[in-house]
Amino acid sequence: MTCLQAVFWDVDGTLADTELKGHRPAFNRAFADCGLTWNWDEELYAELLSIPGGRQRIRHYAERLGQSVDSELLARLRHAKQQHYLDVLASGAVALRPGVRRLLEELHSVDVQQWIVTSSGRSSVQALLQSMSGELTGVFQGMVTADDVQQHKPHPDPYLLALDLSGANSEAVVVLEDSTPGLKAARAAGLRCLLTPSPWDTELERCQHQAHAVVDQLGEDVQPASIFKGPPCAQGLITLEYLQLLLSSPLR
Repeated sequence: MTCLQAVFWDVDGTLADTELKGHRPAFNRAFADCGLTWNWDEELYAELLSIPGGRQRIRHYAERLGQSVDSELLARLRHAKQQHYLDVLASGAVALRPGVRRLLEELHSVDVQQWIVTSSGRSSVQALLQSMSGELTGVFQGMVTADDVQQHKPHPDPYLLALDLSGANSEAVVVLEDSTPGLKAARAAGLRCLLTPSPWDTELERCQHQAHAVVDQLGEDVQPASIFKGPPCAQGLITLEYLQLLLSSPLR
């Protein structure tokens, strides 16, 4: 039987609820700092999240408005947004999703590799980890971010790089994702995916059949997970044993 070697974690919406509570207000404050009248409310931001990566999202929105964003303005926006995101994280507005800390600790205790694979920039990820240092210290072996690849999710490049860096066998890896671009990237890299769908991703319902399991969250003793697809889950908790079960299902 194949033993689980590595778990690849997406960040935004999977590891923590960072999008609407963290990144969105940081973007809006950055726009104001740079003299832009843009304001991304929750409905608009949910729509823009179909574009993975902040820089790509800004360019897409500018083109939609018939405006241009040169490299200097983009750099200023990125810097301002990062600073505001740090402030939001420091305020405690962003928390880990249910069951995440429990599963991170379980996998860490048995030396299963854990890697972050995200379309966010490295500085944003490091800021999140630092804001939760008591919970995430030493848990991750490394990370692949938007700064490390040319093509972001839904392209498979981030996951292919994570495979190369970790040295894990693709047959012994499970990806945790929440979005359509992430699911497509994982599957294109030939990896099994457990999906915890984000409510803002309207496209996901049409492609979540590609996931090997779909759950609402990872589960706590007082907040068990609901399983929409995949093996039955003992006590409503996604555990090492459950991830191990997924390895026995065909990759397709």
